[in-house]
Amino acid sequence: MQIAVLLYDRFTSLDAVGPYELLARLPGAETVFVAKETGPVRGDQGSLALVADRTLAEVPSPDIVLVPGGPGSREAMHDETILNWLRTADATSTWTTSVCTGSLVLAGAGLLKGRRATTHWLALDDLAPLGAEPTGERVVFDGKYVTAAGVASGIDMALHLLGRIAGDEVAQTVQLLTEYDPQPPYDAGSPEKAPAEIVAHWRGQAEKITQSR
Repeated sequence: MQIAVLLYDRFTSLDAVGPYELLARLPGAETVFVAKETGPVRGDQGSLALVADRTLAEVPSPDIVLVPGGPGSREAMHDETILNWLRTADATSTWTTSVCTGSLVLAGAGLLKGRRATTHWLALDDLAPLGAEPTGERVVFDGKYVTAAGVASGIDMALHLLGRIAGDEVAQTVQLLTEYDPQPPYDAGSPEKAPAEIVAHWRGQAEKITQSR
């Protein structure tokens, strides 16, 4: 099984690394980081880069496609080289997946038309104009398409996939060995739970960015 993790400028690191850390533990799996060109690709913080060992053209038919989100997804969703690769890879993939605003890139390729999907809560309204049916769920399966909400939810998505691909025992083993046992000090991980003033502030910031485009 070959797992291809797409990299592009200003992706969010945990969107890629979180699922990678779990899915790479699938027995017999080969995980490759791919990009338009080989070499380091900078994440959205600028201080961390992941290395793409292969170009998109070198990985035409992975079994699992993983598209991370991030600020750079707004450019990636209009990049014809990336979109054409996604369409080609999706034609033979077993699973086509995304984390956070990576679903906007999938939608930009026309892969989520009429499908239920999720993304970061600040970007949910962007899915419908692209033909998808937005939902605020943390992980959404619609056929072979799997989308996860914001950033950390990619780890949950990976566990779901592990269970479906390799069975509950393998998924539970990976969860144990990675000690994925979230016990956060705050309960503010969704707009329904976070303080209203914080949610309002970030909605306002998102609106400003949208208006400036």
